[in-house]
Amino acid sequence: MGRLDDGHGNGGRGKKTDYKGCQIGAAAATQACTRDATQRVNTSAAAPRPYVSAPWQEPTCTDRDLSIMIRNLKIAVFLLCLLPLARLVWLAPSAVNPVEFITHSTGTWALVGLLVTLSVSPLRQFTSRNELLKFRRMLGLFAFFYACLHFTTWFALDHFFDVGAMWHDVVKRPFITVGFSAFVLLIPLAVTSNDAMVRKLKRNWARLHKLVYPISILVVVHYWWLVKRDITEPAIYGLVLALLLLWRLDRWQKRRNASGPQSKHGRATAPTTP
Repeated sequence: MGRLDDGHGNGGRGKKTDYKGCQIGAAAATQACTRDATQRVNTSAAAPRPYVSAPWQEPTCTDRDLSIMIRNLKIAVFLLCLLPLARLVWLAPSAVNPVEFITHSTGTWALVGLLVTLSVSPLRQFTSRNELLKFRRMLGLFAFFYACLHFTTWFALDHFFDVGAMWHDVVKRPFITVGFSAFVLLIPLAVTSNDAMVRKLKRNWARLHKLVYPISILVVVHYWWLVKRDITEPAIYGLVLALLLLWRLDRWQKRRNASGPQSKHGRATAPTTP
């Protein structure tokens, strides 16, 4: 059979040219579609997508939200630490012996502040919330604040600023000797609690602040020797302190055992703190 004529005497050659044109056009259209799809994918990948947590996941928060939450919690803790002072101002005038009431209350809250400060590290480990460390400095300074009130009450209202009488009590009465020693040791810890001193002292800052352990022991002994009959309350504080120190001793022992194999192979190990 003869080839079909396209009306121009080409006998089918025009059809072949049309096929090539269709092929070229299809290829160009495919490339254009691919290019448009790639642009859409890139655009959707570049555009930020809001994160929607699944129902079984905990809601996430940004660093800004976390900083705002910590700031609000610090304000709440600050006000909470002032409650013992407000209670003191409210109840002292009606107490039978106001001086004794103020002295006892301020000393007790100084000890409670020390124990709460020492509790921050165990709570951080048990809860895996490193944000708790941001409250430790403030809690320690409040413990020192109540210790200052305790000492000032004893020095001003008991001895009327008589240095000789005060020193006589410090030398002659063992429980005052222990308590006065604890207060004196607290002073460098409070003075060096700011960021500038942390940068200046470097590793010596951590060594200095280990004094909080013997200070806490001295405060408990001071309270124990002060009480003459019922030792229930100082015994409770002593038990809490013993648990906190045992936890630190256990952690220090575990770190030492973990660093043992490395030291046997000649590797330098970083010093650990209890």
